[in-house]
Amino acid sequence: MPKSSNQKLKLIYLMKILLEKTDEEHGMTTADIIAALAAQGISAERKSIYDDIEALRLFGIDIVKNQNGRGTDYRVVSRDFEMPELKLLVDAVQSSKFITRKKSDELIKKIEGFASIHEARQLHRQVYVANRIKTMNESIYLTVDKIHSAITLNKKITFQYFEWSPKKEKILRHDGALYSVSPWALTWDDENYYLIAYESSSNLIKHYRVDKMLKISVTDDEREGKELFDGFDMALYSKKTFGMFGGKEETVRLRCKNKMANIIIDRFGTESIISCVDSEHFEITVKVAVSPVFLSWLMNFGSDIKIISPQSVIEKFKNLAKESLEQY
Repeated sequence: MPKSSNQKLKLIYLMKILLEKTDEEHGMTTADIIAALAAQGISAERKSIYDDIEALRLFGIDIVKNQNGRGTDYRVVSRDFEMPELKLLVDAVQSSKFITRKKSDELIKKIEGFASIHEARQLHRQVYVANRIKTMNESIYLTVDKIHSAITLNKKITFQYFEWSPKKEKILRHDGALYSVSPWALTWDDENYYLIAYESSSNLIKHYRVDKMLKISVTDDEREGKELFDGFDMALYSKKTFGMFGGKEETVRLRCKNKMANIIIDRFGTESIISCVDSEHFEITVKVAVSPVFLSWLMNFGSDIKIISPQSVIEKFKNLAKESLEQY
């Protein structure tokens, strides 16, 4: 019997079959393996299967021989990614607003490829857990790629920036004029992807929603603002900004009821200095970008959190509360 053109690929097909169809709970007998290879146009004998499985073991594939009441089978029992890790990746992709629904489905399908067909069903079921809001900007992947290229090449970028109108229309900011900035970092905050960049015209560090950037180009101009980003701490920057809304950085002292400790530490970290005021209250001093979003965040907690200083921030809080109440 002449050998098929696939015969030389026998070992590769065997590895593919075992990775796809077996796991800790599901095995394949020698007969199953021979039949699966035959479906690919590859002939095999039992003795050669044993030799090939041993070769795959030596290569590093974790294949075990399992004996049960029905006979003997072979199964791959460990992989590069364990199921809890794959589920975590699926959840991250699925819950990310900056990844479109179409791309989410594509990525999850690829993640399923790291599991057996039996385990992949567990991941597939998770695809439909919630109808989360997704971005409508399909070009975000090209945008991210260009930003990474600019950072690597130490170049500036230009782009248009838009916002949504009540009619769901894209309205270009600055009448469509190009923004020109020096990109330094990308961050994922509040379920959105942001570019952290230096704007030379204002001499400020600014951030932009990546899914709202259009017509991005990498320029020939060298990046600026290096001195501001030397030792830049992305985690600290994110902690100071609420919902990535900028504002004047202030040192703010807050008095909180003890029951707020979990929320305060979750937001500002365990390294923040907390001092006990009395049996019911503690105080904390934090550096934050004072924006309406930060002040609104404080309002959520009513009398449980009080601004102690500075007075300027207290006045901003009072004015925001007054403006809100005047609507009713």
